[in-house]
Amino acid sequence: MSTFAAELVATANAIAAPGKGILAADESTGTIGKRFAPINVENIEENRRKYRQLLFTTEGLAEHISGVICYEETLFQKCDDGTQFVDLLKSKGIIPGIKVDMGVQPLPGTDGETVTQGITGLGQRCKKYYEQGARFAKWRAVLHIKDSGCPTQLAIDQNAATLARYAAICQANGLVPIVEPEVLMDGAHSLERSAEVTEKVLAACYKVLSDHHVMLEGTLLKPNMVRPGTENKDPCTPADIARATVRVLQHTVPVAVPGITFLSGGMSEEQATCALDAINKYDGKKPWSLTFSYGRALQQSVLKAWGGSDANIKAAQDMLMVRAKANGEANLGKYSGSGAVGAANESLHVKNYSY
Repeated sequence: MSTFAAELVATANAIAAPGKGILAADESTGTIGKRFAPINVENIEENRRKYRQLLFTTEGLAEHISGVICYEETLFQKCDDGTQFVDLLKSKGIIPGIKVDMGVQPLPGTDGETVTQGITGLGQRCKKYYEQGARFAKWRAVLHIKDSGCPTQLAIDQNAATLARYAAICQANGLVPIVEPEVLMDGAHSLERSAEVTEKVLAACYKVLSDHHVMLEGTLLKPNMVRPGTENKDPCTPADIARATVRVLQHTVPVAVPGITFLSGGMSEEQATCALDAINKYDGKKPWSLTFSYGRALQQSVLKAWGGSDANIKAAQDMLMVRAKANGEANLGKYSGSGAVGAANESLHVKNYSY
């Protein structure tokens, strides 16, 4: 049992607090460049710092955001007045987190499947991040659904094993691990196929987490919602997504896990909110907090409102509060459409998405 056991449990439960979720602001330097390009903002460190400062200084953010996932660069950056970002977040009651994986690499001998890198030296990095003020971490594994037989058992096993190893290392160093096995929604597969694959992947992950003696009370899960592939033409409502998603979770996720923080997976801002709301309205056993860990689905309208101009900071922060509030309400199953403004209905899907 980790010497951090009590702290890990407290942190995980604080992140999974009612009406709150996670702002994923952990885009890599390359990915944030792709976000900046459409608004003509140069991808330099100062602009990345200014944008993250805009997010973190938003008034009232802690009403709906319990944790923020940072990229390594961001974890060590400061506000204009010299305050460390981590200290600013903690002063608001928001828990700082850190993305610790090193991205995906091809799994040789497969049809484009991948495994995530970053285990080497992870213990030392986690120690450094804890000392800087981070209290949770994120590691993303990626699984594909293809007619060629993906995901293969090899890909499922390799990704489950690295997620479990990562989780154990995090807990040994005081960081709550977010376990993120993302089944991509690229393709034309059905809702049923998505459910079948997601269930198989999650079951494999919890088997290996158990083998690695990971204390589930001090973890969070970040899965995809169960929905048809983006090229599938069959009608699918938020209620359909909710039913399929909750059933898969009921079959696989132990009740010891405090929170399930869904990724948005390329859904539009409004789609992601409505699906989360439907999941929480679904009438079935749900012993975990079912909430959000959104990146694009919290930031798309913010970036458009900001446009790189200091004059627009307040407008951009207002947009962030609209989305944060909408998703906080969705976590409680009380969303009624307040977030359907701005760019909320624009698709955010990127094929074969990587950070």
